[in-house]
Amino acid sequence: MLSEILSITGRPGLYKLISTNKNMNIVESLADGKRVPVYAQEKAVALSDVSIYTQSGDTPLREVLKKIKEKEGGKQVFLGSKASGKELFTYLGEVLPDYSRDSVYAGDVKKIISWYNILTEHNIDLEEAEKTVESASDESQTKEGEK
Repeated sequence: MLSEILSITGRPGLYKLISTNKNMNIVESLADGKRVPVYAQEKAVALSDVSIYTQSGDTPLREVLKKIKEKEGGKQVFLGSKASGKELFTYLGEVLPDYSRDSVYAGDVKKIISWYNILTEHNIDLEEAEKTVESASDESQTKEGEK
């Protein structure tokens, strides 16, 4: 599901991909449900393509969001919008202890928490994409075994 959820540079919030065209995509705001065009020159990134820098490489955003979900018991994160950098980094350290202190900024942590809260509010399943990938690989293995 995270492959259909987009962050668009210069636009607040998250958007669900509705349709794709050669020069434009149609997306729907998760905040208000309005559909808007996103043109090819605008930078849109699927959440499935986002990762967090760690000491041992990169950790996919999906994994970080799942760890937040475990920590919060599926509920939203309540760090105030005026949370200090120290509070944000302390929280991230509890969720992802080996995050790169040199490459991850307070704004990044604030954005991750904001995204998590939006996804939780709209009951978007963080597990769904993995199940789809696993079932596709199971099908291909089954087809290879049948030959």
